[in-house]
Amino acid sequence: MEKRLSELRPGEKGIITRVNGSGAVKKRLLDMGLVKGTEVTMIRKAPLGDPIEFLLKGYNLSLRKVESDNVYVSVKGNLENGGNDSARNASRKL
Repeated sequence: MEKRLSELRPGEKGIITRVNGSGAVKKRLLDMGLVKGTEVTMIRKAPLGDPIEFLLKGYNLSLRKVESDNVYVSVKGNLENGGNDSARNASRKL
């Protein structure tokens, strides 16, 4: 499932599928390592939801919500259940 980077929950992981934005914004995001195929983990949000902290390529990166809205990820799972979202979803169908 594809969603915006800003929509990830704490501990949830995703693989970057695309980066949108106008010239300077997109270039800045790409320069910070937000490139297609990179695994990103959402660490935490500030109390008011902005900024959001992510872990990627061995470093922590804080982005404003409007910046992270330009990055789309394919959700991989989260740390709390070992990334086994598909098993949980399958049990809901029963």
